[in-house]
Amino acid sequence: MPRLITVTAPSRLHFGLFGLSQGEGRMFGGVGAMVEKPVLKLRIQQAARFECAGLLADRAREFAQRWAEFHRLPLPDCRIEVLEAPPNHVGLGVGTQLGLSVAAGLNAFAGLPAAGPQELALSVGRGLRSAIGTYGFVMGGLIVEQGKLPGEPISPLDCRIDLPEEWRFVLLRPVGWQGLSGEQEEQAIGGLPRVPEKTTERLISITRDELIPAAATANFSQFAESLYQFGHLSGGMYAARQGGPYNGPLLTRLIHWLRSHGIAGVGQSSWGPTLFAALPDQHSAIVLANLLQQDHPEDPLEVAIAAPNNTGALVQSALGEVRGTGVSD
Repeated sequence: MPRLITVTAPSRLHFGLFGLSQGEGRMFGGVGAMVEKPVLKLRIQQAARFECAGLLADRAREFAQRWAEFHRLPLPDCRIEVLEAPPNHVGLGVGTQLGLSVAAGLNAFAGLPAAGPQELALSVGRGLRSAIGTYGFVMGGLIVEQGKLPGEPISPLDCRIDLPEEWRFVLLRPVGWQGLSGEQEEQAIGGLPRVPEKTTERLISITRDELIPAAATANFSQFAESLYQFGHLSGGMYAARQGGPYNGPLLTRLIHWLRSHGIAGVGQSSWGPTLFAALPDQHSAIVLANLLQQDHPEDPLEVAIAAPNNTGALVQSALGEVRGTGVSD
């Protein structure tokens, strides 16, 4: 039977960084979570020669070439086809999920052992700043990373927690908007002022003393309010580029609208334009999604409801065998 591998990866919400540098030389660090939707799905199957097709084909090819160079292998005779993918550059971590999906899929196709987060990231050149999407790809859940020291390949994992299955995130963004990425993102970060040490200390305190305990004990109200406080304070470090904690007047108005309607756990994922609102259950999420569509006809929004993802990406063979993306099958 011809080899056939399918990889289905979740999306990443980035709640914010601890700082642009953290004492003792650590850079970035921060908090985020994985959600079930929108998914990135690709298929790898035998072919007469190597080729890429479907959505994001050029990026998939680039990641495959990096994978081959890392493993010192020729590109296998296969066809990589991206079947589904979220929009690029909207704060959902598509680049990392695509790169790691290509790496994990090619590992399985070539019969290599399943790799852990660091090897997956290095094999396709991801994790240069944040590693939330890297750990989330393998493990799912709420991810806290420490930040990178000079010379470290990726930021070490601080902790990872399952989020309650009944919780939901309503994702919203203005139609047609994109955030920063690549060189633009590097230039923007490079031009930001130094983050006060007290700000970083407060962000770490919110995470350790409020956000993590709330997630671990399923205390939704505490989780929601600490999530907002964390994101608002972390977003302030980008004020010189964004004009405030959120990326522009429209996103700021949407955050204020959500808070005024009693939705506590709101924030911006990465540079946006995707905003998120944490809700305690599916019914509450549906009510909010409908209200958003009714109340903002002048600013059309893309609205989706996503459950937490606590398992990470799924790698399957043609026979239905599920292969782990971590260190063992």
